[in-house]
Amino acid sequence: MTSEFQPPYVPLHQLDASLKTTGFALLSATSVADWLPASADELRALHAGWDQLPADAYLKDGGRYRSRRHSCFVVDREQVQQSPHRAHWQPLEYNALHGGMQRWFEPMEPAVVGQPVWSRLITRLGEVASALRGAQPWFVEAHPFRIDTTDGIGRPTPEGAHRDGVDLVAVFMVGRHGIKGGESRVFEANGPGGQRFTLREPWSLLLLDDARVIHESTPIQPLEGDALGWRDTLVVTCRAGGFQGD
Repeated sequence: MTSEFQPPYVPLHQLDASLKTTGFALLSATSVADWLPASADELRALHAGWDQLPADAYLKDGGRYRSRRHSCFVVDREQVQQSPHRAHWQPLEYNALHGGMQRWFEPMEPAVVGQPVWSRLITRLGEVASALRGAQPWFVEAHPFRIDTTDGIGRPTPEGAHRDGVDLVAVFMVGRHGIKGGESRVFEANGPGGQRFTLREPWSLLLLDDARVIHESTPIQPLEGDALGWRDTLVVTCRAGGFQGD
């Protein structure tokens, strides 16, 4: 039986220093709630949007295991502005499987992005990006994901270990149901070092300096027999200078 490695959470006051020193930082659910700030009820209301995610029609492996939405924002200090809906695009050098494609996903629902906690979340991530790269406007792409076991196995990162071509990547573990697997792995982009751990706490957070590390998540399987299980995450990226594909 494979041992499960616990996330090496850092105290909230060490977030920026950890990101600069190691290229990643992990916050517990309690720290995230304090950081946003957000109540348990606010976060549950936000998570409700994951029950209406359309299927991903672009999976090149033919899988049916991923549902998602996609919306874009510009955050400039305390100001958050949703951008006109646009395709998600990545170059092949960062996503060998799905790069070079204009992928038009359905936008996030107004009932989700209209919640006050959503603007606070985007603002906080802009602050982290500015602490890492310097204060400036940030071009933000948000991706609510549900990976399930419809096909017996679900792949959170079918492209494998990768970078996203941005400045900051935030991966919120929103929820897990009836699954095993889904281990997060972070590796130095230009070195031998790496970490592996399993995020289980709803609304715990992995932050990544995309220039310094690559990341992936291992496949998930049902915890019992062929019962349907799923893994919900929110991936938010911050990029300086413009959206990819502009």
